[in-house]
Amino acid sequence: MSSSPVPPPASTQPYGWPPLRTVQVLDDRAGAGSNAHVRSLATGLAARGVRVTVCAPVRAEGEYDFTGAGARFAPDAVNVLRAACATADVVHAHGVRAGMRAALAVRGRRVPLVVSWHGDGPAAAGALGRLSRMLERHVARAAAVVLGASSDQVDLARLRGARDARLAPVAVPTGSPVADPGKVRAELGVVERPLLIAVGSLVEHRGYAELLDAAREWRTLDPAPLLVIAGEGPLRAELSRRIEAEGLPVRLLGRRRDAARLLAAADVAVLPSRRQARALPAQQALRAGVPLVATAVGGVPELVGEGAVLVPPGDGAALASAVTGLLADPARRAALAEAGRAQAATWPSEDDTVAQVLSVYDELMERARR
Repeated sequence: MSSSPVPPPASTQPYGWPPLRTVQVLDDRAGAGSNAHVRSLATGLAARGVRVTVCAPVRAEGEYDFTGAGARFAPDAVNVLRAACATADVVHAHGVRAGMRAALAVRGRRVPLVVSWHGDGPAAAGALGRLSRMLERHVARAAAVVLGASSDQVDLARLRGARDARLAPVAVPTGSPVADPGKVRAELGVVERPLLIAVGSLVEHRGYAELLDAAREWRTLDPAPLLVIAGEGPLRAELSRRIEAEGLPVRLLGRRRDAARLLAAADVAVLPSRRQARALPAQQALRAGVPLVATAVGGVPELVGEGAVLVPPGDGAALASAVTGLLADPARRAALAEAGRAQAATWPSEDDTVAQVLSVYDELMERARR
């Protein structure tokens, strides 16, 4: 009896072979970068003949329209996720918590698990930190391949016991053309004063306490810049109280879907995080040619190169000084904008990212066939 032929890699399968089936897993903690990445992946994979199912919160489908990208959408309920994974060739989770859910869904099945770490680096100390490290170890060891968005994420995955950890930078979706910055500034009520913008959820590790320390210093400038923060989270009430009590020139905009549009209108973008991987707002700012002041943490230095001013994390005075220096020096801002665009040109495109991910899937399928 002759042996059955071995199918070619999924990305090049001819007519007659069943298409590759993949499940992309997101959870309710996924940030804008992870959701946008999965939307981009779904578009690119579906265009290449891959059958894509996205298991995610219903809210994420409403915001990112995975079905419009050519994927099948399934709510992230445990039983739905397990049923979707039962017929998958490859399961790809985005984030450590999503990786844990996916690992449980494929347990007992011969389905390879890929986990992308888009996280913000090592967790803080204490009980929560210990729990987070336990979760990271379990997911790292359960995954056939861990894809780190930055080199520090790859190193962390290896430290946690990953069998195979690789660098896989996430491309920023190009999206639609940015609106007129002057119109955006008018909408925000900023005409005769500088505009500073920070984007990110209102949680402790984003460094907003230090950012408000810096804003206290900016009150003395003439005219005083307006800082707007786009994001939502548990620190809103605390930040609002401080802004009011100290009379800070800061506005909390809440959750926004037009972060790229806001950033493009800024005189300076600010990223004050205490830990951060491959930050989406930093990429959006550099691509738009907006000068960026960011903290030198995690994957940020690798990401921005010479295209941003870096300051130590947790240092409000350094943050204030860096921003004040840029506002006082238009020539330096222009040079930094040019350097930022040049750095952005070195990043992978969406097609590059899809091709890399698909090559990992092909490799895992080839292993399975052997």
